[in-house]
Amino acid sequence: MIDGVRGAILIVEDELVTQRLIAAGLERAGFEVMRATNVEEAAEAIRGELPGLMLLDWVLPTASGVAFLRELRTDRRTKQMPIIMLTSRSEETDKVTGLEAGADDYLTKPFSHRELLARIKAVVRRGAPLLGEEPVEFDGLKLDPAAHRVTANGGNVKLWATEFRLLHFLMAHPDRVYSRTQLLDEVWGDHVFVEDRTVDVHIRQLRQALTPSGCDRMIETVRGAGYCFRTSGE
Repeated sequence: MIDGVRGAILIVEDELVTQRLIAAGLERAGFEVMRATNVEEAAEAIRGELPGLMLLDWVLPTASGVAFLRELRTDRRTKQMPIIMLTSRSEETDKVTGLEAGADDYLTKPFSHRELLARIKAVVRRGAPLLGEEPVEFDGLKLDPAAHRVTANGGNVKLWATEFRLLHFLMAHPDRVYSRTQLLDEVWGDHVFVEDRTVDVHIRQLRQALTPSGCDRMIETVRGAGYCFRTSGE
C-alpha cells in the first residue's frame, strides 16, 4: 500500500500517449498500474480484484466515462471504489455533472503529475475513518459508522461515501454552522485542489436522499455563512 491506496490504480484512457505518461508517472511514484482503453476493457479488468482507485476519462470510444461511472455507482461491489474523472471539459456544468454522477474528484486536462498525485492522496484521505464509530441519532435520523448505514424514520437511506462522511460530520457537530471551506477541510481533508462548489453538489445530493423521510429539513443553508445540521429540524 502506497499513500493509502490499497491495490492497483486502473487508468481508463483511450489516448495512448496520455495513458503511457500517466502510467509512467504513477509507476515512478511506486504505484502498481492497470490500463484500459475503453469501458469494456475496464469492466473486464475489475471483474477480478477491484483496483484501489480508478482514473476514468470522460470521452471514451464505445461508451462515455460518465455513463460507466453511473453504472459503477449502482453496483454494490463498486459503489465505494474511489474514482477520479479525467477530462478536457472545464465548464462548471461539466464538473457538476461528473460529481453528481458519483466522481470523487474531477481533474481537467492538461494537468501536472504533481497535481495528479495530490488529488489521489486527497481522495484516499477522504476514505479514511472519520470521527468515531459510535452511532449518532436525532429525531428519527440515525447514522451508524461501523455498519456504514443510515436510517430515517425506520427506512434505509442510500448514500455514497462522500455524502455519508458529510452527514456524519454534520451530525457529530449539531447546531453549528460550517462554511464551505471548513467542510472541505474537515470532510475532504487535503482540499487544496477541491472547489467550494463541490460542497454544494454533495449537500444537494444528501438532501435528495433524505427528502422521502422528511429529514432533509435538518440540513440548513445559512445564507452567507454555510451549512448546519439542526437537531430541531425547524
